[in-house]
Amino acid sequence: MTQRQSRHRSIDIPIPVSAMEEAHRNHRARESNQPGRGQELEALRQAMMRTWWRICLCLWLTVGLGCLWWVRGDLIEISEYFTWAAVRSIFLYSRLAGVGIALCVGVTFALLVSESRQILWGMSAEERSRLSAQLDRIHAQGDSHPQWHLIHQVKEQ
Repeated sequence: MTQRQSRHRSIDIPIPVSAMEEAHRNHRARESNQPGRGQELEALRQAMMRTWWRICLCLWLTVGLGCLWWVRGDLIEISEYFTWAAVRSIFLYSRLAGVGIALCVGVTFALLVSESRQILWGMSAEERSRLSAQLDRIHAQGDSHPQWHLIHQVKEQ
């Protein structure tokens, strides 16, 4: 056999399983043993998203309104004659206001994309494993955990 042929010969070597694959297998086994776990994960995800939307609202009510108030004169001028150059000049000369508005718009956009992804494709494996680990921590801590009541409301229904 030539050296070229020996390079292409298949060798059966066991490939180690990554930690993520192992965690995914363990997660699937746990989920099959606990039928209400999917509802608990969904309730935990919804509570997390409600918290993020509240943070986004507070951000808009504090930082966003403050930054918009800061550039209100320029916004009045833009409302009369809109150009992208005028918008650019607002962000160039009022950088702090621009950063604040960009932060508010960025958080809102990220939340909208996250919600849309959830609606269209469901929960990703990474998100499911992260929420599952958080759910395990909640169960391990017991009723002293702040989100314990949230999980047990789902179980009672």
